[in-house]
Amino acid sequence: MDKKTLLLGQVFITFMMALSMSGIMGLVYTGPTMAWLSAWPGQFAIAWPIAFIMTQLTSRAGFALARRLTRS
Repeated sequence: MDKKTLLLGQVFITFMMALSMSGIMGLVYTGPTMAWLSAWPGQFAIAWPIAFIMTQLTSRAGFALARRLTRS
């Protein structure tokens, strides 16, 4: 996979994961309230850059482990 596609994929994946996880974990913590709904965008704005940076730091190790485990 070329680097441009990998980077763009990481942008989309981290967006979707940060959006869903910040919403789900906030919902679990506070329940379905207006406070949860109003806090979610701010939590997502913090979570997405962190998720993107973490994928940049951990993706090589993750792919290396996957290759090692799937060798025939």
